[in-house]
Amino acid sequence: MKVDNSLPLEYSTEENSLKILGFWIFLGAEIMLFATLFATYFTMVHRTGSGPTGAEIFEIAPVLMETILLLTSSFTIGLGIHAMRIGNKKATMVFFLITLLLGAGFLSFEVSEFIHYVHVGATLQTSGFTAILLTTLGTHGLHVTFGFFWGLFILLQIKKRGLTPETANKSFIFSLYWHFLDVVWIFIFSFIYLKGMM
Repeated sequence: MKVDNSLPLEYSTEENSLKILGFWIFLGAEIMLFATLFATYFTMVHRTGSGPTGAEIFEIAPVLMETILLLTSSFTIGLGIHAMRIGNKKATMVFFLITLLLGAGFLSFEVSEFIHYVHVGATLQTSGFTAILLTTLGTHGLHVTFGFFWGLFILLQIKKRGLTPETANKSFIFSLYWHFLDVVWIFIFSFIYLKGMM
């Protein structure tokens, strides 16, 4: 495996560069998935039947906490990648761990939010609106859950193997995934929650 030391560690081999390109293509498919969910949501948003509307079930405080936690985690994963690029293994691990803890905090708020929705009668069977709302939020939440375990696995690899071209490549690809989830959340926050509260 030929290593090009003039490039950042995550791009330092041809295989690494191809893996990053492949992941960008994968993210294109993920964009289509969430675009479909958003399009369906905008079609169904007023189809509440006898069920509650967004204005009746959305609560600003937990949604703001979810947003703060996820956006902060995007900042910390960026710091982790910076630490990786300057060869600081300990700082990389610390920032990855903080990112994962923030992600876990986000998930705990989302679970509480789902319990609240069920309690007020907003389930998958209530209306078209609640069905697509829960599907969209649940799909994003499952992505964050997957990301949490993926990040944990990478953290353990860095601890065991150190910062190598392989672990750096995996870490960078994970950071792209995590930033993508944050961008999706900004759309959820803006066009589902804020618009729904008006």
